[in-house]
Amino acid sequence: MTIDWAAYDDEGCYDELVGPGGQPRPPAEPLCRYLGGLEETELTRHRDAAELAIRTMGITFTVYSEEEGSIDRAWPFDIVPRIIPAQEWQHVEAGLKQRVKALNMFIDDIYHRQRILKDKIVPRELILESRDFRPQCVGAKPPLGIWAHICGTDLVRDKDGTVYVLEDNLRVPSGVSYMLENRQIMKRVFPELFAESVIQPVDDYPVQLYETLAALSRRRTRRPEVVVLTPGIFNSAYFEHAYLAQQMGAELVEGADLVVGEDDCVYMRTIDGLAQVDVIYRRIDDTFLDPEAFNPESALGVPGLMRAWRKGKVGLANAPGSGVADDKVVYTYVPEIIRYYLDEEPILPNVPSYLCVNKTDRDYVLANLDKLVVKPANESGGYGMLIGPAASAKEREAFAELIKKNPRNYMAQPMLNLSTAPCVIDRHLEPRHLDLRPFILSGRSTYVTTGGLTRVAMRKGSMVVNSSQGGGSKDTWIVDMEGH
Repeated sequence: MTIDWAAYDDEGCYDELVGPGGQPRPPAEPLCRYLGGLEETELTRHRDAAELAIRTMGITFTVYSEEEGSIDRAWPFDIVPRIIPAQEWQHVEAGLKQRVKALNMFIDDIYHRQRILKDKIVPRELILESRDFRPQCVGAKPPLGIWAHICGTDLVRDKDGTVYVLEDNLRVPSGVSYMLENRQIMKRVFPELFAESVIQPVDDYPVQLYETLAALSRRRTRRPEVVVLTPGIFNSAYFEHAYLAQQMGAELVEGADLVVGEDDCVYMRTIDGLAQVDVIYRRIDDTFLDPEAFNPESALGVPGLMRAWRKGKVGLANAPGSGVADDKVVYTYVPEIIRYYLDEEPILPNVPSYLCVNKTDRDYVLANLDKLVVKPANESGGYGMLIGPAASAKEREAFAELIKKNPRNYMAQPMLNLSTAPCVIDRHLEPRHLDLRPFILSGRSTYVTTGGLTRVAMRKGSMVVNSSQGGGSKDTWIVDMEGH
């Protein structure tokens, strides 16, 4: 039996591929027509081919389980791509550039004049109490005045089709390697589809990333020495660390491979002796980066690295202290941050939010926990949050106590009815909720990936898309309708 799009049930959500009445949205028409011509066995064959490609290419991710410890798993991937028209993407891209520009100005201000605090646009106590505010960074001057060189911003679409910013990831955002590998898998499995649609490419990201990083070098050399600093093979994103280093032609190093010399320059140990390092793309959290400046117990970082960075002897991406703008409570102020620094209206809206540190908001949140999603300020990967409608009364009571004990640490948002897209479930298609993480590079110029990593909640009805929580992913196609 072939796919009957008229019988496809979007369950009352905005579907990215199929509109009301089972009619494919215009940019998805060629894809839906192609899928509609496949027999069930062919659909299964394509899915099996994709899974074989994932195993052959060695694409994995690591999940942590209290019962089983660290587990390496094949990357969960759905073969039906998500499609966004290029005209809509231009609007989203402009909004992302605006947002990241303002956030970088905010971080730089926080570590220098603190004008935005003096003008009471953002409460001073929120910043000083932020877990990711680093007094060690006050007065530091990173190249180009940019702190967050790589940002992953999570976007969601609500029932009415509006695209919202869900959160900004400005510390060590992950996932771009899977965006690149998803495209490679699709080209292997469905080469014919790339001949029928004008799909914008994504494969220039490693070049753009290298150029962004190289711009941080203060040493004049034809090709600055860029390295990727990883915590090691047991980190959940190790696949990505190795992949990006390989794609950029950079060395993948651990803390023990680097040393800060008496001249405060950073050197890499090689079989030919010490080699100077110009830029470090660090995938280690601030507090583990330098035991001299942060956690003295850290064996992952490099003693003296902060000293080298502050003296301009090495570039660090993202700069230490960038996480102050990654705080989910600070996120609620981003629209005001954009207006303050850029004198512009935000192009992309935030999801409406409640700050538990404010009594009125806190009272509302405590009275409506069964309707809200509550997030801690500094967690990631979907950990530590409460999805009120899916939680038990006991879980909500426990969370209420956490909020009362430390209101600064929590914010809440209404439960959005996230958009869906068709996924292959067994031998047919069913809708699953999803989000999108584009990546924004800030250097001498600003670059936004064409699309990003679409993350999918593979369990029916679930809104949790994080891979660490059982989510999967899809390829994301930005389709140029005018060029077709």
